[in-house]
Amino acid sequence: MANVMELFSLQGKVALVTGGAGLYGRQIVEALAEAGARVYMASRNLEAQEKVAARFRERGHDVRALQLDQGDEASILALRNAILEDSGRIDILVNNAVSRTMKEGYQSDASTFAESMQVNATGLFVITRAFGDVMAEQGYGSIINIGSMMGTIGPDWTYYVGTNVTPWYPDYFYTKGGMVNFTRFVAGYYGLKGVRCNCVNPGGFRTENHEERFVKQYSDRTMLGRMANEQDLKGIIVLLASDASAYMTGANIAVDGGFTAK
Repeated sequence: MANVMELFSLQGKVALVTGGAGLYGRQIVEALAEAGARVYMASRNLEAQEKVAARFRERGHDVRALQLDQGDEASILALRNAILEDSGRIDILVNNAVSRTMKEGYQSDASTFAESMQVNATGLFVITRAFGDVMAEQGYGSIINIGSMMGTIGPDWTYYVGTNVTPWYPDYFYTKGGMVNFTRFVAGYYGLKGVRCNCVNPGGFRTENHEERFVKQYSDRTMLGRMANEQDLKGIIVLLASDASAYMTGANIAVDGGFTAK
């Protein structure tokens, strides 16, 4: 029987994090790398990915940057092939990338909604299938979808009052809500082949660009009285990626300071 700390180890594992240079992406990459995994970061902006990856390598972590257009199936398959050629397998997929195309919110042109679906819905399906099938052939793997607490509840406009921030982005609610049940579908489809799929639903990440009024109103809406920070996802990511969660699949887990429980 393994020691509990050994269960959390990702030593020798191979992971892919899409959108790895973003607010949550950076800490996801960091967590996986610190736990011992070789981590590939991928998005359309290869230059930004490489800058982040280089900083991790300076700290002794095995982090590599590759290009990905999640709206293009050929790009997804090329990424899969590149990782398999380089490492021979894939143990962990973190679907973190998201495209925010509806800049004008609910009144955006319909074409921007379709553009969002191409990346955030169709692209999510294609990349999950591409890497999930490889994991199924291996007989093991962990898929982690990064959703949002906004995918589990409706918009609460009260903490936006008097600020320049708005919740009225229908594509985001649509795709993050769909991710919740897509997680259950994938867990069911791959379960008997040794592949697990779980979804993490984070709360809002505080940045220096947030107005203080918004930060206070949002924080007051949570049970912990604050927004998320640069390390709040690290623990849950290592848990779900590792053998410590070997009997967890199909779960949708709120990491939102109690926002959706209040």
